[in-house]
Amino acid sequence: MSLIFSRQCEYAIQALIYLAKKTETEWISIKEIADHINIPQHFLGKIFQMLSNKGILKSKKGLQGGFCLSKPSSDINLKDIVDTIDGVAYSTACVAGFPNCSNDSPCPLHNSWKDLREGIVKMLKMRNLKQMADEISKPGYN
Repeated sequence: MSLIFSRQCEYAIQALIYLAKKTETEWISIKEIADHINIPQHFLGKIFQMLSNKGILKSKKGLQGGFCLSKPSSDINLKDIVDTIDGVAYSTACVAGFPNCSNDSPCPLHNSWKDLREGIVKMLKMRNLKQMADEISKPGYN
C-alpha cells in the first residue's frame, strides 16, 4: 500500500496505465483490465465510475463496449487521477493532523512537510499517463 494514496487510487493509476498502452479508439472491458493486472473487478468498476464522472474515461455499454481514455494519455497527468480518487487533502492537510495548521500557525512538522508536499504535487503534475505507459515493464501491461 502507498504511503500517501489510497488503495483505490493505486488501482486507478495502474488501470489507467493499462488503458494508455492500448490504442485510443480501443474499448477495453473491466474484466480484461482486472484479469491482466490483478485488480478485483468489482472494485475497479467503482473506480471507473468515478473516473468516468470526472471525464477521464469514456464508457460504452454492450458487447463491443468497455472503457477508453477520454483524451490522449499525454493530456492526463497523475494529479488529475489522484485528485479525482483521493481528493486534494494530500496537498493541503497537515501531515500531523492538526486542524488549524497553516503558515501563520504551523505545527512542528509544517515546514518540512510543506517542501515534501510541494515536491509531490510538482511530480504528479509533470508525469502523464503516456510517460508511465511508455516506461512500465511490469507483467500484464503488454
